[in-house]
Amino acid sequence: MSKRALYSSSRPPARATPAEASRPQQPPPAAKPSSGGDSVARTAPAAAAAPASRRARLVAWMHRHERWGLVLAGGLLGLGLMMGYSTLQPGSPRLTQDDIDKAVLHTLNNKPLPSLAAKAYEKIRPSVVRVRGLSVPNAEGRQREIGTGTGVVIVDEGLILTNLHVVMGAPRLQVVFDDGHVAEADMVAAQPENDLAVIKPRTLPDDLIPATLRSTSDLAPGDQVVAVGFPFGIGPTATAGVVSGLGREFRSPEGERILTNLIQFDAAANPGSSGGPLVTQDGEVVGIVTAILNPTEHRVFVGIGFAVPIENAAAAVGLSPF
Repeated sequence: MSKRALYSSSRPPARATPAEASRPQQPPPAAKPSSGGDSVARTAPAAAAAPASRRARLVAWMHRHERWGLVLAGGLLGLGLMMGYSTLQPGSPRLTQDDIDKAVLHTLNNKPLPSLAAKAYEKIRPSVVRVRGLSVPNAEGRQREIGTGTGVVIVDEGLILTNLHVVMGAPRLQVVFDDGHVAEADMVAAQPENDLAVIKPRTLPDDLIPATLRSTSDLAPGDQVVAVGFPFGIGPTATAGVVSGLGREFRSPEGERILTNLIQFDAAANPGSSGGPLVTQDGEVVGIVTAILNPTEHRVFVGIGFAVPIENAAAAVGLSPF
């Protein structure tokens, strides 16, 4: 099978006749210079068409992306305003020591810190109990309170220190804890020479907190102390004062006993305060409140109270904490 011929799309030049071929070749006539007007007329539309076309495409693109263009322009405007605002703002002033001192003074004046007595009370309060001496129940099952005082828990097993005169002669003992738990109690030890007794409740609250004991070896007159107890059955009550003296001696109004080596203090104490803790400003027990001195026949506080040093009290339960 024969291949099909390929043809060019251009027209081939015409062949010259014999007569034309014998004629001498003449140079082509020189091009006549144009006046320029026709050339400009022909090229100007082509030159002007290009910018017009670009502008048209730009306008069409802007129409298609008009929304995003507005968003971009708004963002740039907002950024510029923010930068301008921050530039016009003055710099943050540097704090001086005087500024800091004024701020601290302002805080102390408007939000005073708790007093030392308040902190001492809050620390010892969970360990303080009310001790009640009760009569034998009558036929109706009722019993009366024949004595009241204070005690302090010193061992997490529930051992409580109080005064011997608080519990002596009471047929039944009852202890009321800080959380309201009430329990029957028994006396397990006594130290008459220091008017001390140790009692143990039959049941205990779940979160019993024993007090922290502190040696009196560095205790001095003028040291701040707080007495916590149930004066006249009201409490727990906190009274604050100072250590007035050390190594004092006290004779009971009836002359039945003499207590020695006592801590003298001026924090208010009254009947019912007996057996309560005398604590430092840190809430640590240095003594057990045991007596008040009043030269009259009235058993009320006139400014002199006495406490048994905690070393003696700890010995009553076989402890040697120092």
